[in-house]
Amino acid sequence: MQDIQNGPSEVPMPIDRVGVKNLKIPLLVQDRSMGSQHTTAAVDLCVDLPAKFKGTHMSRFLEALSHWSQVLNYESFRELLTNVRSRLEAQRARLRFDFPYFYRRKAPESGHEFVMDFSSFLSGELVGQEIKMTLGVEVPVMTVCPCSLAISEKGAHSQRALVRIKCGFKGLLWLEELIDTASESGSSPVYPLLKREDEKFVTDQAFSRPSFVEDVVRRAAQSLDQHRMINWYEVEVESFESIHNHSAYAIISRH
Repeated sequence: MQDIQNGPSEVPMPIDRVGVKNLKIPLLVQDRSMGSQHTTAAVDLCVDLPAKFKGTHMSRFLEALSHWSQVLNYESFRELLTNVRSRLEAQRARLRFDFPYFYRRKAPESGHEFVMDFSSFLSGELVGQEIKMTLGVEVPVMTVCPCSLAISEKGAHSQRALVRIKCGFKGLLWLEELIDTASESGSSPVYPLLKREDEKFVTDQAFSRPSFVEDVVRRAAQSLDQHRMINWYEVEVESFESIHNHSAYAIISRH
């Protein structure tokens, strides 16, 4: 049968990335306390394409994924990248896993526990024998406005903010470490299960630590600066302001 993909391109221009996106698969990821946990992932697989080829072979991406263990660690990640690059006869291969990561959170006073999900990702690119990996997570926190608290007689506006961290790393970096860093940067962490005594504790804690979005991003960045496993990072904070129809935003990058 005729192989159209290997034919000449009408526009002989190289393509940086071509492949498939949003493939849904079951996934087993490493868990610091339990060893591992089951989740689901959306997977993107891409390679570069030389100018002389009209198209890539989309089925080969799924063939590589179908033979993969569906266990996410450094060795299996590298194996999948290598397999994709080999099957597609490419110079570079890139993949990304987006998945919910479940982390048990304990209420501060009652001690009740419940799992909380955090949107996470692991991405990487293989060029030559070098693999560059990026780990990321999105963590909600509570913030209380320092200005509102200073000028108001009876309270202050508070809201939920999202702390988004992505970083390059060496060795083993646990998602829990990034989640804890983000959670501790706001006025208060966010919890899945709170009893009345917990609500009082969280409210009192948050109002004793009012925080601008600038405060939150600086605290998170300071903690990431001190982490010996992190080579580079980008941390951004978006606060969904309760008295404005816009978000407050800040970002710090260290590359």
